[in-house]
Parts: sequence; C-alpha cells; structure tokens
Amino acid sequence: MIELGVFFGAMGLAALWMIRTLLRRGNRRTETAEGLRIEQAGRDLASAARVSYSSTAVHGSLTPSHTYRP
Repeated sequence: MIELGVFFGAMGLAALWMIRTLLRRGNRRTETAEGLRIEQAGRDLASAARVSYSSTAVHGSLTPSHTYRP
C-alpha cells in the first residue's frame, strides 16, 4: 500500500512539474525577424499539407474501374 502511495505521489509530482513548465513558457512572442520567418514557413507548410492530404485529395482520385471502396 505504501508503494502505491509513493507511485501516485511521484506521478502527481511529475504532472505538476510539467504543468509548471508549460505555464512558464506561456505564449512568448518571437523576438527576431528570423524567428517570425521560421514560424511563417511552418504555417505555410502545414497549410499546404492540409490541402495535399485532405480526404478529398486522397480518396477523390479513385476511378470507377476500382473494385475496392473504403
């Protein structure tokens, strides 16, 4: 029973440590223009991936000759 208490105590401390770390990070703004360019490139890449790998783009290219239908 003591081992279970120690285990849950350690898990609770780990969870509190992670929450504290995330709250300390906050939503800090990027200080330099280079950081802003990197963030913009990441947003552009994510947007292109959402369009390229959408359900319509992936499954809409099936022709009627295919026998398999998902």
